[in-house]
Amino acid sequence: MICVGDDWAEDHHDIEVVDQDGRRLARARLPEGLEGLAKLHELIAAQMPASWAELEPVDAAARVRIGIETDRGGWVQALVTAGYQVYAINPMSVARYRERHSTSGAKSDAGDAHVLAEIVRLDHAHHRKVAGDSAQAEATKLVARAHQSLIWDRTRHVLRLRSALREFFPAALAAFEDLAAPEALELLDRAPDPDRAARLSRTQIVAALRHANRRDIETKAATIGQALRAAQLRQPRPVQAAYAAIVTSQVQIINILNVEINELGQVVADHFGQHRDADRYLSLPGLGPVLGARILGEFGDDPHRYPDGKARKNYAGTSPITRASGNRKVVLARYARNRRLGDAVHQWAFCAMRGSPGARAYYQALRQRGIGHQAALRQLGNRLVGILHGCLKTGTSYNEI
Repeated sequence: MICVGDDWAEDHHDIEVVDQDGRRLARARLPEGLEGLAKLHELIAAQMPASWAELEPVDAAARVRIGIETDRGGWVQALVTAGYQVYAINPMSVARYRERHSTSGAKSDAGDAHVLAEIVRLDHAHHRKVAGDSAQAEATKLVARAHQSLIWDRTRHVLRLRSALREFFPAALAAFEDLAAPEALELLDRAPDPDRAARLSRTQIVAALRHANRRDIETKAATIGQALRAAQLRQPRPVQAAYAAIVTSQVQIINILNVEINELGQVVADHFGQHRDADRYLSLPGLGPVLGARILGEFGDDPHRYPDGKARKNYAGTSPITRASGNRKVVLARYARNRRLGDAVHQWAFCAMRGSPGARAYYQALRQRGIGHQAALRQLGNRLVGILHGCLKTGTSYNEI
């Protein structure tokens, strides 16, 4: 067995190769890209024992373990394609291992390459190999993550808009319950300060509500108009003008994000629909194309990645952890998890509870036992992840169980 530590940077890789006894065989700094990857293959081939000459190239590559602090990118994908055993080591784990090798606090790229090589030599069984997901699953994960990031960005800008309005135009917060709603954005774009908002006509407000396809337009128009014309504290005119410019810029950004979120959401649904497991995901209560794409992308589709349902639950962060010492025993929520996946499963549990009588009954049973709302949703998510694992392992839909 040959073990390789790869400490990567944006434009180079520090490499150390050791044998199964920990003897250093080679050390090098290689450039990023095709040239560096070719040199890495040559470096590894030069250190292979003579007895491996009779092996097939795939079998020889499978006897090489590589530790690196990332699980994505063209370099990692090329290593996986070459047949090496590639381990993506969490940087926090590398930092703890580094303390075993140096108590002085010294750090260097070459030293980190040595630590990575030692990790895959001695403790590879405690780390996970880079998953062998299909290209379709990887594509689904990329667009689903980008879509979710845009939604998070929109939330940040809505909060910034709310903060600005609270400082100089609190009447707008009373008039619009949801600042991201189409009618709120249209009216704030037309009237970003109290003076222009007070001059908005009933016709303009009604038109904005009609564009947003709202019901009971006359009543809502009267309520909004009354709130915008209510007396309120004012800032000096120069300050008010500055705040109005901020509101206008935030509204424009949110409008652009809304368009991009809708368009990218369709791309997410298209990629998800092309995956072989899409129907199995959609058969589960509470899952639609976008949420299903997030969960599929984060779990991946490598059939050997999760040996059992518990491993999948641990990765999602839905299964609890137990801390026991002496007579003291505490059960806590799992904080070491895939956060994007945990967020998606939490949302899935909420949607399933609203759309499935069985999920709702399970949630209510937990609540009657004195379990809090968040903990009950987490346990419901844990149950749903277990059901999903069973569907994927047996190749059946939820309706067929």
